[in-house]
Amino acid sequence: MNLNTQLDQIRQSATVSLNDRIVAARAAGKQILPLHVGDPDFPTPQPVVQTALQALQAGLTHYSASTGELELRRAAALKLARDNHLEYDPQAEILVTHGGIHAYYLAMQSILNPGDEVLIPDPTWATHANMAVMLRANVIRVPALAENDFLPTFEAWERALSPRSRAIVINYPSNPTGAYPSRAYLQQLQEFAAAHHLWVVSDEVYENLYYGEKPCSAAAFEGAKERTLVIHSLSKTYAMTGWRVGYLAAPARVIEQAIKVGQNSITCVAPFVQKAAAFALTDPTVQQAAAEMRAAYARRRALVLRMAKEWQSEKILTKPSQGAFYFFLDIRPLHMSSLEFCERVLEEAGVGLVPGSAFGTQGEGFVRMTIAAADEQVQAGFQAILQWAEQQGSTGV
Repeated sequence: MNLNTQLDQIRQSATVSLNDRIVAARAAGKQILPLHVGDPDFPTPQPVVQTALQALQAGLTHYSASTGELELRRAAALKLARDNHLEYDPQAEILVTHGGIHAYYLAMQSILNPGDEVLIPDPTWATHANMAVMLRANVIRVPALAENDFLPTFEAWERALSPRSRAIVINYPSNPTGAYPSRAYLQQLQEFAAAHHLWVVSDEVYENLYYGEKPCSAAAFEGAKERTLVIHSLSKTYAMTGWRVGYLAAPARVIEQAIKVGQNSITCVAPFVQKAAAFALTDPTVQQAAAEMRAAYARRRALVLRMAKEWQSEKILTKPSQGAFYFFLDIRPLHMSSLEFCERVLEEAGVGLVPGSAFGTQGEGFVRMTIAAADEQVQAGFQAILQWAEQQGSTGV
């Protein structure tokens, strides 16, 4: 009795498996500073919770439309118009999904055929590549080097092309680097995609977490909307990771295909969750709560940068993150693998981190540290990392 050999080409999620290990260590009584998981440390805003409770009490506990409730699709369209200056038809161009990862699955399933090639920056969130492999596409990793602010050069995009190229997948602000491109870069990328007849799949779930100029949506250019599939989720902006609700905004012909995939994978998203999600996207008090969370991340980011400046470490190099709630710490001066670094820091310093190698070959030499933890945990954890690094041998530089 054979198994699916396609799955032999991917590994279990390194971030999830590492989190499982840390959860077990904490359950055994070990004190671990959790700077590894990409989950906001804030509770879901209470008005959102109350909306869900009221929906439950009103009996919204049965099947809902496989496309998503029109109320939520309209709320998503309003959000896209308000925040991104994009116009989408809520009935034909938006599909409610079981979180951002499901939106990505529906998008990829709708546009890819076996053997198609997908161009993906390296490093990036492992699921971006793994999902393409699961769908029997071939992943072409495009180097996004630290020396180029973790953005692929256009020469690198060109080298990655072949007659089998079908799509570009981008994720900005990036998990794990926090980087995002300028508007000019995205416009040039869209021109590149148009010239080579490529879909652009844009994972924008971290769009509300930025510390400078607001990131631009990949769909916000003339003609771009017809070749761009935009992934959105309420998880990061509204601290709703466990609610599992997101949406796909895409051309109507893509949505038509994606509906079929959704009907045959999850049927629908829970209606009481959709009620709460529609409220979250439109209520002014919830938008204010989201702004306050972003301000807290900005405060923690400033704390890390201040500590890095005070330590002047030659072993842990700290580049300012532009967005998301991560730092991609440069550990190359230590001349050890990112996995060894994370394992030793976990065991010897009690801090959870994620190895950069989990995000691609170009992630080696880096580790991901989250600031989605309490201020005191971020401070104590980063200090423990710096202290541990200083106790190691010569950097060789």
